[in-house]
Amino acid sequence: MYLPIGGDMAVRTETILGIFDMDNTTTSKHTRQFLQMAEQDGQVVSAAEDLPKAFILTSEYGMFRVYLTQFSASTLEKRLEALKPKKKA
Repeated sequence: MYLPIGGDMAVRTETILGIFDMDNTTTSKHTRQFLQMAEQDGQVVSAAEDLPKAFILTSEYGMFRVYLTQFSASTLEKRLEALKPKKKA
C-alpha cells in the first residue's frame, strides 16, 4: 500500500521506518546533523509546497530516503492507520 505525502507523491508503507515531527525532532543536534548529511548525500526528497511539518524516513533496496512533507506527523500516522486492514472480531 502507499501513503500519500503531498505534492502528488506517495511512499510504500512497507518501507517506512518512522514519521517524525519537524518542530519536536529538530531541537536535537543529532537530528539536525542527520538531516544535513542526508541532504548532502542526495537522500532528501521534498513533497512540501510550504515549510515542512514532518519528515518520513524510509529504507528500500538498502537505501535510506528522507521525505519532507507539509502534513503533520499525526495526520500521516492517522492516514497510515486507516490503510491497515481491519481485524474481524
